[in-house]
Amino acid sequence: MNQKYIYLVFTKTGTWLSRLIMLFSHLKYPHASLSIDDSFTKMYSFGRINPNNPFSGGFVEEDFTKGVYKKFPGCQCLIYKVAITEEQFSVLEQQIQGFVGERKRYRYNFLGLLSLLLDKPLKIGNRYFCSQFVAEVLIKSGIFQSEKVPELIRTDELYKIPNQEVVYEGSISDFVRAKKRY
Repeated sequence: MNQKYIYLVFTKTGTWLSRLIMLFSHLKYPHASLSIDDSFTKMYSFGRINPNNPFSGGFVEEDFTKGVYKKFPGCQCLIYKVAITEEQFSVLEQQIQGFVGERKRYRYNFLGLLSLLLDKPLKIGNRYFCSQFVAEVLIKSGIFQSEKVPELIRTDELYKIPNQEVVYEGSISDFVRAKKRY
């Protein structure tokens, strides 16, 4: 059986929400995204739909050269490469395509984020915050296990995923420049 790889991307963007989360949670990287390839042109998460409007939250396809990352060029990141099976990859890909196909149904879970800080799970229909989304699709794919429900999983708890290796840590702009050279 061939091994597949996915990438967990943890970022510190500098947005007001990112700074607020860091203030209350002391997380180094308050945002989590998931990429199913190493191009990093389609990273899946929940965040700003419009980089200029912090209240336009929902399901997003992120790119290191666009959107919030372009608006806040000083962003820092930590990237994990995670080895998974073909079956896990297939299940994960199907889940992501479900979100992509129904993207307008999904919104950002601001109240859930607040309840996470209070250690009280709050699941609201089609609403997610970033680490809740990443945790849920990883758990449903059999890639990650946790005794906690996705609504209580912080970005730093995703660092414990099995079969991971650190690919990069540092400035997103430096990472993008380095990738262009290859």
